[in-house]
Amino acid sequence: MQFLLAFVVAAPLLGAAAALLPAPPGLKGKSPEQAVLRHGVTVTGVILAAAVALALGFDRDTPARFQATTDISWIQALNVRIHLGIDGISLPLLLMTALLFFLCALYSYFKLPEGPSPKAFVALLLVLESGTLATFAVLDLLLFFLAFEMVLIPMYFLIARWGGAQRQAAAWKFILYTLLGSVVMLLGLLLIGVTSGTFDMVALASDNGRELSHTTQLLAVLTIGLGLAVKTPMWPLHSWLPDAHTAAPTVGSVLLAGVLLKMGTYGFVRILLPVTPDGMATFAPYLGAFAAVGIVYGSLACLSLARKGNKGDLKRLIAYSSVGHMGFVLLGIASMTPTGVNGALFANIAHGLITGLLFFLVGALKDRYGTADLDTLAGATGAALYGRAPRLGAFLAFAAVASLGLPGLAGFWGEMLALFGAFDPAPGLSRPAFLTYMAFGAFGTLLTAAYLLIVVRRVCMGDPHARPEHRAPAGSGSATGPALELADVQRYEFAAWTPLMALTVLAGLWPAVLLGLTDPAVQKLLAGGNA
Repeated sequence: MQFLLAFVVAAPLLGAAAALLPAPPGLKGKSPEQAVLRHGVTVTGVILAAAVALALGFDRDTPARFQATTDISWIQALNVRIHLGIDGISLPLLLMTALLFFLCALYSYFKLPEGPSPKAFVALLLVLESGTLATFAVLDLLLFFLAFEMVLIPMYFLIARWGGAQRQAAAWKFILYTLLGSVVMLLGLLLIGVTSGTFDMVALASDNGRELSHTTQLLAVLTIGLGLAVKTPMWPLHSWLPDAHTAAPTVGSVLLAGVLLKMGTYGFVRILLPVTPDGMATFAPYLGAFAAVGIVYGSLACLSLARKGNKGDLKRLIAYSSVGHMGFVLLGIASMTPTGVNGALFANIAHGLITGLLFFLVGALKDRYGTADLDTLAGATGAALYGRAPRLGAFLAFAAVASLGLPGLAGFWGEMLALFGAFDPAPGLSRPAFLTYMAFGAFGTLLTAAYLLIVVRRVCMGDPHARPEHRAPAGSGSATGPALELADVQRYEFAAWTPLMALTVLAGLWPAVLLGLTDPAVQKLLAGGNA
């Protein structure tokens, strides 16, 4: 188990280095380009297999205990250790991360985004995977910061070199926002480590803030929380997200929504809740307020983009929907109750699966139509996916109803538990305030259903024999033309999308699989290691 976790974290870096080397004779296939893409699929597949083996060996009777731990001294002068371990909180995120990277590598093997060298693309993808997996596995504050920062440069280049229109501006906005947030976060992490005398997250969580004064906790929550809020992203620090998603290639959008946003909320749960409980209790009402506003704001922005005549980009719409969905995660965390935090963790996983699927589907639509502009896709009588490409239309409708929180699918449980947490927040928090936030969240669910159903109606329904004009893909030599023939779901798309659909159904019908892992760990975390 120790070896498996260390392998899962470190192997992608070795794979990235190997991707830059020439392919061995006999393994090139039809071209060196095909060989390096096959290498990416192989490495991410091996990492996924190791993560599954790690999950199978995980002791489900004690999910609150850190397992597969490694604890080695690294920088003695600063008392920094290479400390790895997983519990019921981090294991689901680790598995989802490994799965999404494998599916993205598989998708890219058949549909590589336009850009420079495939070697660089695969290497950056693997470095990104190592950073995200390490974030969910490390148990040292400085190692957490290093892993947190490790993902920025690969994602910047994936957007800037393989993205679409306005990719340079979007990439710069992404890197500036997240770097500035990370600098502030580092100050808070150093404050905790220097004041308490340790950077070990397990020891700090067990101490439950007893070694930190109230002022220190307030400063730590303010600085670390700002850095995490940028990555989450929390309203009003979200403005980098729509641009980054709109410009990113399909797999970049999938990973940005499915994995990178979870790093911010995971930091709230893993660091701030157990290490600075008094500081979190002070700021929780404000965090809840920002979360509630973000839920309604994200939904209203999506509703505006979905309306006819507003030239809304479908990728941008889903990006704004993430602001709303992550608002539910933050609301659950702000409640500081086991119910709310479990809901936040469940919503994290559900959002990763469902929004990852949505970005895959929008990427497929953009490949077929040459645009993600909703007015162009809808045309005069609707894009009529049900008639032209029924399986693609069915996938899109499924992802939409899952995203709006239909009972029986994964999106329902996280949002419901987050609202329950707000209904009865932790002792000491203002119940009237959180009841107001709950009302905002419930209103947001109605708005979410409205804009997603509008999208399904406009894109999936209509006359399949009509000839709406559409923008041709780049390089086709034609700006407009008939859209009668439309390729339905291809085999590689089916292979990449079906696991996400299946897990969305499984988590919706059998939520105890996930909650059975997270709840004991959350109970212990909120009790300061004493439960």
